[in-house]
Amino acid sequence: MNLLLDTHTVIWYLTDDNKLAAKAKAAIEDPENNCFISLASYWEIAIKNSLGRLRLEIELKKIFEIIEESGLELLMITPKHILQSSTLPFHHYDPFDRIIISQALTENLIIISKDSYFSAYKVPLFWK
Repeated sequence: MNLLLDTHTVIWYLTDDNKLAAKAKAAIEDPENNCFISLASYWEIAIKNSLGRLRLEIELKKIFEIIEESGLELLMITPKHILQSSTLPFHHYDPFDRIIISQALTENLIIISKDSYFSAYKVPLFWK
């Protein structure tokens, strides 16, 4: 499977948080799967950290290094992702989630996310 991890999924995976569903963790760790992290997730982590909405135990630069060392493949944001985002209905207004949804739709990826509102976009989801 080709999987795109939502931002909370990345954080929970890297911190071994028990909020991450066992099935989702197993899919991420399955060497048969290709796992991606959106550049939008890096941006979201940085912004939420700077606003005090995400408390990191270690500095942001180290978090980024851990992500890079994790084996997750970076998915850059391209103009086609932005164009796809501009066509999405506004079931949800979070710009980070909207670009992640757009990337999944454009690149035929399955999103690993606990956020149930993603299903309103008819994007393939994986959690439990």
